[in-house]
Amino acid sequence: MSFDLRPYTAPDFSADSFQQAPDAKLVPCPKDGVAPEGYHAMSIFPEYFKLNGQWHLARESRMDCVAVWDQEEFHIREFRHLKAGDFVVVGRTERGEEGIFLHHNGFQEQVPERDRFAFRQGRSRETAFSRDYKELYELLRHERDHGKVVWVLGPAFTFDYNAREAFSKLVLGGYVHAILAGNALATHDLEAAYLGTALGQDISTQESKPNGHYNHLDTINRVRLHGSIPAFLKAEQIQNGILYACEQKGVPYVLAGSIRDDGPLPPVYSDVYQAQDAMRSQIHSATTVICLATMLHTIATGNMTPSYRVMPDGTVRQVYFYCVDISEFAVNKLSDRGSLSARGIVTNVQDFAVNLAKGLGLM
Repeated sequence: MSFDLRPYTAPDFSADSFQQAPDAKLVPCPKDGVAPEGYHAMSIFPEYFKLNGQWHLARESRMDCVAVWDQEEFHIREFRHLKAGDFVVVGRTERGEEGIFLHHNGFQEQVPERDRFAFRQGRSRETAFSRDYKELYELLRHERDHGKVVWVLGPAFTFDYNAREAFSKLVLGGYVHAILAGNALATHDLEAAYLGTALGQDISTQESKPNGHYNHLDTINRVRLHGSIPAFLKAEQIQNGILYACEQKGVPYVLAGSIRDDGPLPPVYSDVYQAQDAMRSQIHSATTVICLATMLHTIATGNMTPSYRVMPDGTVRQVYFYCVDISEFAVNKLSDRGSLSARGIVTNVQDFAVNLAKGLGLM
């Protein structure tokens, strides 16, 4: 069964309210890294700006950033990337009064009518997620050939043999186009490949090994000795795991560091803003984002992921965003932080990975 993307309906700019709206006001930045007073902060939704009587859609967006006009189109930039003299849109209204229009329902998602009093309307551990899995199978088959699927991973996969194998098969099957993660995911995946453990615990039996607490440190040290992850995989003749599959398929992975990291591994970004820029370089072309068991990475990714993408042919399509976690708090917090289009699935991510691989015929 093919997956049908929901069509995008643009605003009717022939309406009087749009025709009579003023042009958006552009004000230069007073200095590097500083927006002008009254700047307009972006959202996750499509936003249009009127200039010289024409309405322009920002081709990309990111929450809490600003729109910069470069004489040809609007670019969305973080404050730290602003330069003195950049022309930034100012205005705090979003219905056209200041030449700014936020289009919050361009994909016309249907909200089913329901009784005012009804049970089990939220997303919790009691929710049946069969429909979500079915949609994901169809969506991923579509995206494998027509989109870009970015996965945001916590280290939980690497603690279980079957989950790690399942995700490796997703990579090799073409359902993964980029991975955003931290030092831990990579470390324990490589530890599992090198020593058969994750944090010193056998990934098949969950048995703790003698002196196992050294295993992740020994792995990091060995990778640093070889100078890179690809060199480590080749020198140690490793042919299994998530990162091995990524190297085989040419799938990029961005590893963002944290204050608690051991080592870290050679490719881990130690500068948080370099990491953020590297993450966004993958997100800016993503059409589906799936976040698994990593609350901080999920919120960070959610904050830089819009609800839409302008494709190379100019069409506008929806960006699908899933958050999968065993914690209801983690799943629901994403919408609290502004990622209103995120779909939550409350489950063990190890089971999720295995179910997904089986549903796609990979296991």
